[in-house]
Amino acid sequence: MENCIFCKIAAGEIPSATLYEDEDFRVILDLGPATKGHALILPKQHAANLLEMPDELAGKAIVVAKKMAGKMKEVLGCDGLNLVQNNGEAAGQTVHHFHIHLIPRYEGDHAGVSWTPGKLTDEVRDEILKKFA
Repeated sequence: MENCIFCKIAAGEIPSATLYEDEDFRVILDLGPATKGHALILPKQHAANLLEMPDELAGKAIVVAKKMAGKMKEVLGCDGLNLVQNNGEAAGQTVHHFHIHLIPRYEGDHAGVSWTPGKLTDEVRDEILKKFA
């Protein structure tokens, strides 16, 4: 995509703090980090979101995430890690180029990647199961 900032970063046209790169992905430090070491996995091939990603590339994205998670634990000494992937504005997506946030977590960091659990009612469960049948 001609005007996609993440395409330009992934292609190396815009400088970034690159942690990892291969033929399909570039992993960079996020300029607005939730915690120390917050990174983004950017595919070099444009897809607006997960639903537009080719299956093979989506699978490779998880492999890269696993590799980077291990490296973050080793290098940063983080206590945990969140993988966050938003699809659509209603889900918080602000750049319409598929990407995965890798957010290292540290005890007491107060990074707000959570929600208040609701309750799955029998009625809603049955409605959803019927639609998926």
